[in-house]
Amino acid sequence: MINRIRDIRKAKGMTLADVAQACAPPTTAQTIGRLETGMRNLSVKWMDRIAAALEIDPQMLVRSDTAQTAQIVAELTDAGAEALTAPRDALPPTELAGDGALMVLTVAASAGEYRAGDQLWLRQIETEHAARAINRDVLVPRKAGRFAFGRLIDRQAALVGILPPGLGQKQQIVDNPPWIAVAEMLVRPL
Repeated sequence: MINRIRDIRKAKGMTLADVAQACAPPTTAQTIGRLETGMRNLSVKWMDRIAAALEIDPQMLVRSDTAQTAQIVAELTDAGAEALTAPRDALPPTELAGDGALMVLTVAASAGEYRAGDQLWLRQIETEHAARAINRDVLVPRKAGRFAFGRLIDRQAALVGILPPGLGQKQQIVDNPPWIAVAEMLVRPL
């Protein structure tokens, strides 16, 4: 099994000290570094503590050494594409899951900034947290198994106002949706 702590930590923008501090109880950056490099045994107890600190499922911390994963080999900076000192695993959105279920909306016909073939990864949140989704693209369930999609522009009591993508679209009002899914990632085939 291959330990993926470093890849996940870096993908989340955390330092060794950040992860150590987020562990319950807190530990040292040196201990996290030893666990990352295999200098210290990664027990189930440590996996649980580190996974909680990284806000992921513990099984995401390891992978089979025969499994193929996409590799990050370069970063695009102001100076152009820069090679990394060493490739690292790319983490699919499902492995960076936080609170709320992940879901995917596929785009069948171009609308606004979205093109046919796009996949929009969304995270479900409770409607009482709608304020943090204002001015973000959201998917909202409507009655009879339908959905509203667009920019969340208003929230008043149980009503949410959605402005669909595309020119000339009118605001849609959804009354008391059970949840709201906020767009987090766009996957676009080339």
